[in-house]
Amino acid sequence: MLQIAGCTGCTACAEICPANCIDMTENEKGFLYPTIDLSKCKNCGMCEKVCPVILSSSPGYVSDGMPEAFAAFNVNGQDRINSSSGGAFSALAEKIINQNGVVYGAAFTEDFAVHHIAVTDKKQISLLRGSKYVQSYIGDCYKDAKKNLIEGKKVLFSGTPCQIEGLLSYLSKPYENLFTVDIVCHGVPSPLAWEKYLRYMERQYHSNIKHVSFRDKEKGWKNFSMKIVFDNSMEYVCPHDDDLYMRAFLKNLCLRDSCYQCKFKSVRRHSDLTIADLWGIESIAPQIDDDKGVSLVFIQSEKGKQLFENISESLSVVKIDSELAAKKNGAMNQSAWKDNFSDYFFHFLRTTDFEKLIRECESPSYFVRLKRKLLVR
Repeated sequence: MLQIAGCTGCTACAEICPANCIDMTENEKGFLYPTIDLSKCKNCGMCEKVCPVILSSSPGYVSDGMPEAFAAFNVNGQDRINSSSGGAFSALAEKIINQNGVVYGAAFTEDFAVHHIAVTDKKQISLLRGSKYVQSYIGDCYKDAKKNLIEGKKVLFSGTPCQIEGLLSYLSKPYENLFTVDIVCHGVPSPLAWEKYLRYMERQYHSNIKHVSFRDKEKGWKNFSMKIVFDNSMEYVCPHDDDLYMRAFLKNLCLRDSCYQCKFKSVRRHSDLTIADLWGIESIAPQIDDDKGVSLVFIQSEKGKQLFENISESLSVVKIDSELAAKKNGAMNQSAWKDNFSDYFFHFLRTTDFEKLIRECESPSYFVRLKRKLLVR
């Protein structure tokens, strides 16, 4: 397994390999890294040529200047409520699908793992709607998107900044019919940590899970909750700062190593649009602060600007100060810091009760601190 420093697990190398000698293999932390079958490798160098981490070292990688920024929310009240922020993505996706296009984004599988999928029906947009705080597996979506682009279909591809960079480097040339949307990303948690949490919750409620929402707005957009519905009709609704998994996520216990020194943190990006929650709305656009969710949209390209203007009838839009918006949304520029107990968390993740492990990392006893010291030596 090649755990290249800074590898984001975007899969571009595996997708481009003409010898099909690269597989994405789960490491001890539950993240995917490329594994190369050297007996099949032709030393063509294609994997290095499309690696966004390697390409990010090129001069002039990030453009200068501030992009235009807007506060926006969907005029369809239900779409807005069902979205993590203001529902801007839903409007974008609907526009592309109305033009017989294809939309790619992160969705839950039947067992609530997170994979990228393609949708071509407006009824399927709900599958992509809403935050999913787990690293999504791209699978064959880069290849599928390229096929659709070559056929002339409009494609909207959404993902984390590293996933969008992976797509763009994989394609290796611009396509006028491609529209990319990245998010302001705190960092990507381990799918293994997510799986351990799900199994823990099922044991607590003695039932399988049938619905998950990371950003339930029943108590408001700012004080969002983790909501889980079980097959036995029981419901778990917990403020995000009290939920075990969200605490691990926000405390940076369970993030991918590349997230601690992310190469794609910038206000200026190679995507066409960047979307996020408009945190800091109280000082940026207080006139539209109704606690139902507002999207922050940065225009990164002329193509992105045209697409955003084309959905203006679906959104309520207010132009805002770009620098202030970026300042209030620090994850645009700042990598997550690594918690001192992150390595301890992953070392015991497979063998320790999830709740017990979180509590040990948050309030470590003398014995736990001693075990951690022995681990980091």
